[in-house]
Amino acid sequence: MSFSSVDIASGEKASKKRGDKWPWYGAPIFCVIWFTLFYVAAIPSFFSYPKMLYVRDEANHPGEFIGERAMIQLAEYSSIGNKMVGSINNEVHVVNFLKREVERIVEQSRTDLYDIDLEVQYASGSFYLWDAATSYDNVSNVVVRLSRKDSPSDNYLLVNSHYDSEVKTPAAGDDGVMVVIMLETLRVMTQSDRPLAHPVVFLFNGAEEANMLGAHGFITKHKWAKNCKALINLDSTGSGGREVLFQTGPNHPWLMNYYQKHAPHPFSITLGEELFQNNFIPSDTDFRIFRDFGNVPGLDMAHALNGYVYHTKYDNFKNLARGTYQSTGENVLALTWALANAPELDDTAAHEEGHAVFFDYLGWFIVVYTESASIAINIVVSLAALICIGISVYFMTKDNVVDAPKAVILRFGTICLVQLGAVIIAWGLTLLVAVFMRAVGLGESWYYGIWMTFGLYFCPMFLGLGLLPAFYIGWTKRKTYMKLNHTIACFMHAHCILIVFLCLLLTGLGIRSAFFPMIALFFYTVSLIVQFILRLTIKKCFFTVHILCQILPFFFYTYLMYVFLLVFVPMQGRDGPDSKPDMLLAAFIALMTMHFAGFIVPVLHKFHKSKTFISMFGVLIIVFIILAATPAGFPFKKDVAAQRYYVLHTQRTLHKSDGTTTQETGFYIQPVDTRYSELYDTTLKNVEPEIWLKNNCAEEPYCGLPLYSGRWLNWKDSARWIYSSAPALPVATELTEVSRQSISLSKKRFEFSLKAGDRIVMYVDPLENVKITNWSFDETILVDGHTAPYFVYHVTSLVTEPYNFWLEFEHDAANTDGPYFKLAVSVHFLYHPEHYTPEFREFLSTFPDWTYTTDWLASYESWIF
Repeated sequence: MSFSSVDIASGEKASKKRGDKWPWYGAPIFCVIWFTLFYVAAIPSFFSYPKMLYVRDEANHPGEFIGERAMIQLAEYSSIGNKMVGSINNEVHVVNFLKREVERIVEQSRTDLYDIDLEVQYASGSFYLWDAATSYDNVSNVVVRLSRKDSPSDNYLLVNSHYDSEVKTPAAGDDGVMVVIMLETLRVMTQSDRPLAHPVVFLFNGAEEANMLGAHGFITKHKWAKNCKALINLDSTGSGGREVLFQTGPNHPWLMNYYQKHAPHPFSITLGEELFQNNFIPSDTDFRIFRDFGNVPGLDMAHALNGYVYHTKYDNFKNLARGTYQSTGENVLALTWALANAPELDDTAAHEEGHAVFFDYLGWFIVVYTESASIAINIVVSLAALICIGISVYFMTKDNVVDAPKAVILRFGTICLVQLGAVIIAWGLTLLVAVFMRAVGLGESWYYGIWMTFGLYFCPMFLGLGLLPAFYIGWTKRKTYMKLNHTIACFMHAHCILIVFLCLLLTGLGIRSAFFPMIALFFYTVSLIVQFILRLTIKKCFFTVHILCQILPFFFYTYLMYVFLLVFVPMQGRDGPDSKPDMLLAAFIALMTMHFAGFIVPVLHKFHKSKTFISMFGVLIIVFIILAATPAGFPFKKDVAAQRYYVLHTQRTLHKSDGTTTQETGFYIQPVDTRYSELYDTTLKNVEPEIWLKNNCAEEPYCGLPLYSGRWLNWKDSARWIYSSAPALPVATELTEVSRQSISLSKKRFEFSLKAGDRIVMYVDPLENVKITNWSFDETILVDGHTAPYFVYHVTSLVTEPYNFWLEFEHDAANTDGPYFKLAVSVHFLYHPEHYTPEFREFLSTFPDWTYTTDWLASYESWIF
């Protein structure tokens, strides 16, 4: 191929234009500006709270939520201490506290306008939950109904929170603050003359932590339950902060319309709902019970700040974020008023119209639209982006005086492949770092120091997205006459095409979070349209328009990433020793980062020495890996971000088929996260990992472990058993076979009476050629054909009578004498530290100060019948 003198001259001129780069020192300044924008906009927006209103100023704020009063009430609630279901604190002291506060509210209310009914409910029942036949006896709820005397409606709004707690925690955040916010909401409403079209039931739920028993007891047993048509559920997975709306409906988008219109401090995102409902978040709420057993749609909101203290003794009044009271209180009050006056409550079934897509922008406002609208929006924006890219490439062919249009298009195709490679490399590097960190024992280095994620997972994305394009630009700078601006624009176009593919893929899969890539496409398309209108694509203002149009999506994505890290990182410390938190975090950061970095990193190619500067991200990766191996990268911190363990002082008694009995006692230790090697290499270094499992899994159901949750079975390989002296159990387990009857030649019925503690787990394991046909527990496990051994969970509250149950078995006609099944009973004493032996206390004291033990006493006893 040869060129004319005109072509050569034009090529030289074009080459000079390609060399029109900005000074090298502008690159770090460019990056610092973006980091500054993040720190001045995204972070302050998340921690923005309204000014607290004080009791002394109440006269100047009629009808408004008084945050200080809620704070005062929480102080009293927290001072009660731990509040486990069945304890005196929960069943007496907290109930009395609530009754006293409600009675005070009644005395100050507008009795000429309102009827206020207070009841203490004691419920018993059974249901199926989490692969277990669950039952309960005598759990408590405090229920208040507020209704206008002039309102004849029988359709109620239900507002729910729980006042019970987990082991050892005073539960200020989970869920005491929501309890006092409900009390203050009730007080404000009872003193207002605003219309109230529908009564409001305030359910102070006394048994959520024990597998959501209180909610089930209300929705299936209480006389007002059938009238409840919509729900506001209030819970927590942290210690205050702004409450996030993470579940709605289902299939009732009108609820989100009310939230959008009336919540003064919105904080919600569809992504959170989809993560929660697909088990990425190791928690559940009463929302499930009201939805599944009462068909009640609603809004599910929870605090998630400082999840490190969740279900620990550090969930106290002192650690609760002070801005919580006013921020959440104003939201709950406004939503309660709005939904209680919603005409949709009169016929909620008529408004069952599919899911909603929703997200807030930095907490400033919220966007809500239907799922069907989201499909149309995603497709239209994606097509618009592709059309604009086509127009832009067309303008490039007209602007290039040397190459034919076909050559420009071919180069654009090559750049698309290079960008695809860059994205693959970026993802690969990010995941490789995660794999490496886990392999060398440095996993979760970001657990306490979330800033570590920048060097470990963000920098690999920036490096991968920038380095390969930089090499391509350097390699082709003397072989092509395409302007540098056009080349950079082509890389952005190529990345946009990848985002289009992702958006359409998610849309096609029915994932409502497809709005996430749609936002990136929308703003990039806007920048192209502005450039077309002003014809800036061939002038120096190209970068100005592009960068300005990236500021808003940058705020959006970095804000969500920051929120995600604050919420999601503490959860990884309780997701189980079989989880892969580094991989999950790396993948999520990679997915979120590519939505904004792919449109910002290419600008770095405009600076001199861009390859050198981009390589600095690789240097940062190495620096942060080194930091992870130092004390600065140790993931756990005393009293702030401790590593969690369950420790059970256990007595195991095994009744053999030959009539003999064996007994052993010890400490059962179960890690709750993946990085437990430090403890096992120090405190437990002389314990053989398999010693307690020897023969047990073959002989005993669920390996003869005193499991409190079915999840623990999957964790057993990381558990340890240390032999010790016997625990001082508060109550001895007494199982009595009341009767054994032959129903037919091949069927037998066994009746039992069990005296034990208030938390009982039973394993029922039929022997070979024996089948359970019926029992007194919930029948879902049998009807659905679950595999034995069967898991039974039973909770009682202040019940002294024995627990009576029966089972029916079908067996071979020739097997008239048995045995037929193995029955194991595990009893858990979760709130009896006064019975700890000196040996147990001494053992707990040997745990390092950066650990946190959730400890109690337990027994396991098995029989063959």
